[in-house]
Amino acid sequence: MPTNDESVTPEPKSSSDGGVAAVDRAFAILSAFDTDRSSLPLAEISRRTGLYKSTILRLISSLERAGFVRRLPDGLYTIGHEPLRLAQIYQSSFRLRDAIYPVLEALTEETGETSSFYVIENDSRVVLFRVEPKRAVRFSIHEGDRFPLHAGASGKVLRAFGPPADKAVLDVLEQCWAVSYGERDPETASLSAPVFAFGQEFKGALTVSGPAERLNKEQVRMICQMLLKRAAQATNLLGGNNGQLLIALERLASQG
Repeated sequence: MPTNDESVTPEPKSSSDGGVAAVDRAFAILSAFDTDRSSLPLAEISRRTGLYKSTILRLISSLERAGFVRRLPDGLYTIGHEPLRLAQIYQSSFRLRDAIYPVLEALTEETGETSSFYVIENDSRVVLFRVEPKRAVRFSIHEGDRFPLHAGASGKVLRAFGPPADKAVLDVLEQCWAVSYGERDPETASLSAPVFAFGQEFKGALTVSGPAERLNKEQVRMICQMLLKRAAQATNLLGGNNGQLLIALERLASQG
């Protein structure tokens, strides 16, 4: 007969590899904590994970010894010091290029156009990363080139989401993407969307650009959906919340 604490939610079946099952359950316990509720009683951890209290107590003992969980004087549990050490190691070893460049390659492969990632530097927008398509027509823009913020789709996104937000581009802030036709080069069009990191830190503008004749208004909605999807992917890779981008993607898809 199960005890009272084990009669509500059936515990997941054990894996054939007991060590793996124990690790999975330990990670489930750690994942139960969030910023909205950083300390939890045993019953709430059980509810959030679907694990029996007896199982949690066995695993949490090991997690406490390793510094991943600590018990507070009031009996609640919270995250320990060890995840902070690991986070610092991750931050020191992480490179923005490792996350963004594969996204640019995928975006260029999908659209057949040039993909770039722009950042703000003083009063300019700078091409931090860039991937060209295999087709013959390319543009003489390179990584490290800088352009004024007042022109181009990437400039609009950088002004809308970068500090301080520019009220002149509130529509970009609301719809989460921007488009431009011939603002810097009369023969070029571009689409751009924001990318965020942990804590919703704005990192830059993911951008698709090409000849205006190819990026015509009929193609904009389709390419913009690809762009928003990849911006959401990049945001997720950087630890940000991509909810705003996914909402923009759904809104755009529903207009078709």
